[in-house]
Amino acid sequence: MRIDAHQHYWTMSRTDYGWITPDLPVLYRDYLPEDLEPCLQRHGLDGTIVVQAAPTAEETEYLLSLADRSESILGVVGWLDLFDPSHRARYEAYRSHPKFVGFRIMIQEMPDAARVLEPSFVQALRELAREDVPVDLLVKSTQLDALNALLDAVPGLRGVVDHIGKPRIAEQAFEPWAAQLARAAEHPAIYCKLSGMVTEADHQAWTPEHFRGYVEHVLSVFGPERVLFGSDWPVCLLAASYDQVVDVLESSLPAHWGAEERARLFGGNAREFYKL
Repeated sequence: MRIDAHQHYWTMSRTDYGWITPDLPVLYRDYLPEDLEPCLQRHGLDGTIVVQAAPTAEETEYLLSLADRSESILGVVGWLDLFDPSHRARYEAYRSHPKFVGFRIMIQEMPDAARVLEPSFVQALRELAREDVPVDLLVKSTQLDALNALLDAVPGLRGVVDHIGKPRIAEQAFEPWAAQLARAAEHPAIYCKLSGMVTEADHQAWTPEHFRGYVEHVLSVFGPERVLFGSDWPVCLLAASYDQVVDVLESSLPAHWGAEERARLFGGNAREFYKL
């Protein structure tokens, strides 16, 4: 099974998406399964993991309702506020849906990433880790130290770092991102999504060579067993088409990779991580 492990859908009339403004005209419109399915068919992808794009329970419920109507949605990664004392009840309601596969922690949106080390947050995540719940981890490269401290505090967490930890690709900056990501990879249940790279590059002037070193590093520290392909569509459209996103990744893969490694990257690992 071939899977795009990271993409989004939204309907602008819902008003959850304060970050999508008319200043981003390519994103300021509805994006639904019928818009993406031609791309999936063109690349032989069987379906996707759709990920929350708004920090609201209502958006997660909306995505689950889309999943009810779309065979191409294989799983939904929702939003859960672990600072909310009632988060457990919300989680129990989500998990009753057959296509709910996990939730995302949006550290990126926290003015102080160290908040994730507050005792109540750590305890909530430890409880979910004991149940082996898949957790997406959205961080900027400047927050990787806080993420690593959280991973140390919650050993055994089944987590996946979204967008390779958002290195400053436009500047071709490699450290300290590389060392920090390698430290995250020391946790055997932590995976990494090769996604969201084009939007961290210069939107107008990137070339495939700008990504190769980053992809090589991710593959070297996580190995072929813990990496997932994700398009980050439609956000990727700020810098590249769906086809270009796939081509960038394909052109950066090691020459010695064969069918088995590629099958894991383009679906096998996502199926394993999200327990599809």
